[in-house]
Amino acid sequence: MNAEAILFYVLSAGILTLGALCVFSRSIFRSAVFLLLCLIGIAGLYIMMEINFVAALQIMIYVGGIVVLIIFSIFLTHNTGSKLPLPIPRRMFWALFLPFTGFMLVLWVLLHHPFRSETISPKILDIHEIGHQLFNLNEYGYIYPFEIVSVLLLAALIGSIVIAQSNKKK
Repeated sequence: MNAEAILFYVLSAGILTLGALCVFSRSIFRSAVFLLLCLIGIAGLYIMMEINFVAALQIMIYVGGIVVLIIFSIFLTHNTGSKLPLPIPRRMFWALFLPFTGFMLVLWVLLHHPFRSETISPKILDIHEIGHQLFNLNEYGYIYPFEIVSVLLLAALIGSIVIAQSNKKK
């Protein structure tokens, strides 16, 4: 086993551990920090696969945008030190049963599907082409999904401000 494989396994174990800590932590601020570290670890996996552009997007969009928005929302609601309540046992059962069932279904499909193996020659793209494709207005462009996501993020920010203001009045 070479050093790259060891680094991959260590990084993957760290991502899984941080993801579990993010989900099961009772402190909402700690959950946000665990999510931040988990997303940085995923960017590290992209760097290991030499997909530097996607790693940069991962850090800029998810770490720099989404997680910072979540942390801002936590600070605006002044609930940084509060603990989340313990889950209801019936809900905990479904929260464990449904993902396990989904995992078993995916595993069954992976084991029983006859996958074909064909080699496709890689196409070398430069950043200029990717930028034109991302912000193109035709049917294969991604400008409309970017705009929809920006409106959703704006709505989330406005909603967090409204919630923070209503808590101050009480």
